[in-house]
Amino acid sequence: MDNNRTLSIVIPAYNEETRIGATLEEFGKFFEEKKRKKELKDFEILVVLNACKDNTLEIVKKYKKKFAEIRYLDLEKGGKGFAITEGFKDALSRKNDLIGFVDADMATSPTEFYSLIKNIGDYEGIITSRAIRGAKANFTLIRKITHRGFNFLVRSILLLPYQDTQCGAKLFKREVIKNIVNEVRITEWAFDINLLYLCKKKRFKIKEIPTVWEDKRGSKLRVIKTTIQMFLAVVRLRLIYSIFEPILKPIKFILIWANKIIYQK
Repeated sequence: MDNNRTLSIVIPAYNEETRIGATLEEFGKFFEEKKRKKELKDFEILVVLNACKDNTLEIVKKYKKKFAEIRYLDLEKGGKGFAITEGFKDALSRKNDLIGFVDADMATSPTEFYSLIKNIGDYEGIITSRAIRGAKANFTLIRKITHRGFNFLVRSILLLPYQDTQCGAKLFKREVIKNIVNEVRITEWAFDINLLYLCKKKRFKIKEIPTVWEDKRGSKLRVIKTTIQMFLAVVRLRLIYSIFEPILKPIKFILIWANKIIYQK
C-alpha cells in the first residue's frame, strides 16, 4: 500500500445532530492515528450539510476545533447525491489523491473505510459490499428483500456487475472524480448507480470488497418509498444514457413527475 497519499472523506449530512458527533470523533481519532504512524500522508474529513434544519452545523463546528482536518460546506439545497457531488468538487480544489464518501451514521466504521484504502491497489475505485462472500450485515428482513430485489433490477437494466451498489462507502482515485463529477445527472437516491455507471462507461476498473455493516437506529430512510424512488431513477438513468434519449424525453419527464409525487408523500 502506498502510504504517501492524501485522502478526502466526504460525509453528507442531513439533520444528523444526534449522530454526527460520534462519527466525527471516531473517524477523527482513527485517521489521526494513521497519519501519526505514517500509514497515510494526510487526510481531511469534509462534512457537507444539505439543507439541515437542526443543530448539525454547530456540532460540526465544535468538532472542527478538536480536529484540524475537519472541513465543512453548508448548502441550502438538499439531497445526498447533490451534497456528495459538491463535496467532490471541493475536494478536487486541494491536492487529494484519494476521494471517497461514507454515510454519517457510521454504519461503516473507520476500520472498514480504511480497508478501501488498503485494497484499492491498481484499481481506479473500490466499493464496500454487504452482499458478497465474507460480508457481515445486520439487515432487517424488509430491507434485505428490497435490497436484493433492487440490486437485481440494477444489474438487469444497467448491466452493472456489482452485487451491492448502494452500500454507503466508496473510494476513488483523483482522476476518476475529476473525469466524471461534472457528468453526474442524477443526484437523488440513484446517485451511487449513476456514479458507477459512468465509471463503467469510461472503463475505469472498480473493485468490490466485503464489509462489516451495521444498520443504525435513527435512520431517516423509508424503505418502501425509497425503493420505488430508486427504481424510477434507475429507469430514468437508462433513458438518459440511451441512444434513443431524444425521442424518449416525454417518458423521462413522466418519471421525474412520478418521483416528485412519491417524494412529497
